[in-house]
Amino acid sequence: MKVLIIGSGGREHAIAWKVSKSPRVDEIYCAPGNAGIEEYAKCVDIGAMEFEKLAAFAKEEGIDLTIVGMDDPLVGGIVDVFEAEGLRVFGPRKNAAILEGSKAFSKDLMKKYNIPTAAYENFEDPEKALAYLETAKFPIVLKADGLALGKGVLICNTLQEARDGVKSIMMDKKFGTAGNTMVIEEFMTGREVSVLSFVDGKTIRTMTSAQDHKRAKDGDQGLNTGGMGTFSPSPFYTDEVDDFCNQYIYQATVDAMASEGREFKGIIFFGLMLTEEGPKVLEYNARFGDPEAQVVLPRMKNDMIEVVEACIDGTLDQIDLQFEDNAAVCVVLASDGYPVSYEKGFVISGLENFKDKEGYYVFHAGTKRTDKGIVTNGGRVLGVTAKGKDLKDARANAYEAIKLVEFENKYCRNDIGKAIDEA
Repeated sequence: MKVLIIGSGGREHAIAWKVSKSPRVDEIYCAPGNAGIEEYAKCVDIGAMEFEKLAAFAKEEGIDLTIVGMDDPLVGGIVDVFEAEGLRVFGPRKNAAILEGSKAFSKDLMKKYNIPTAAYENFEDPEKALAYLETAKFPIVLKADGLALGKGVLICNTLQEARDGVKSIMMDKKFGTAGNTMVIEEFMTGREVSVLSFVDGKTIRTMTSAQDHKRAKDGDQGLNTGGMGTFSPSPFYTDEVDDFCNQYIYQATVDAMASEGREFKGIIFFGLMLTEEGPKVLEYNARFGDPEAQVVLPRMKNDMIEVVEACIDGTLDQIDLQFEDNAAVCVVLASDGYPVSYEKGFVISGLENFKDKEGYYVFHAGTKRTDKGIVTNGGRVLGVTAKGKDLKDARANAYEAIKLVEFENKYCRNDIGKAIDEA
């Protein structure tokens, strides 16, 4: 098979690595890719949002399967474009990707189908949002409706912070058109857990649990980022929690989308909050999480191609999804100053130290190949993942592994997975 992967981050590197393990795959292409993905795939200089060019390339090259890694092209309708050309593609169509593309839509869906989530109101008028805040209970959460690179959520502790947040999102358009509509939501407390799943329109198969660390600094301080590290499995995701979610959240979401005439095929990422009243949905994503993919895929036993094809063909009920009985931790190495401002172009050394190192991986997020070598080319630069017999072992291995690679301006959180000490 010839496989094309759409995207350029750590998630797509993890997907390319996993796909390369399939005996059914001969060639992998990635558009646009990055310096790390080049190890497994031929990188193609076409942007992820250039749907017509990508479809033309897939036809020209005789691509058998395209896997879309990123949210923007999915929400923009890349799957519809590929399907119209008779191309085989993995990911939700535009009318299903709205599950991630509009937080207002997903909140309304959960309310309609009694899927547990936080109380909320949607606003299109900033003046009405400001008036609502006058009677609200704090802390409170403001969410830009559309895609905002994982940064469109503000937790406001005071009325003034919330007023500033409305101004920033809805009036100053900090996140562009993503802020045309805003969700104001009750602040939930508890443990956060991420559960990724494969879906074929009717059947759902959940993957092993994980937990992301969104804040830029240690102790969950600083601004929200795309994710500073993650671990899998979550010790807080018990059999009891799993039973509840299977009964009231996972299948209920798939069925709700089908009932709305929005059949969902692809990946649903469930962001959960384990509250005192039970698990509730924080958010949905319509693709693999980043960096969750970097700890979940290395633990997955199945051939990725077989599972993806079962999703497309509606035969997922025949798949027994299995994961290794171990743990993995990913620490993101970022450019100091991320997510606000940071320099690029620093040479990265030590990448060769990961060659043939069993149970250790370095997934490239923001890198570029130049005549100086591989250099930093983004806020999140690398995701260093290590496995271990349990979470503590994996965490120790991951923090040992980050010493193997160096670049000027290197920054990371030092407390990824620290919560496991409390489990």
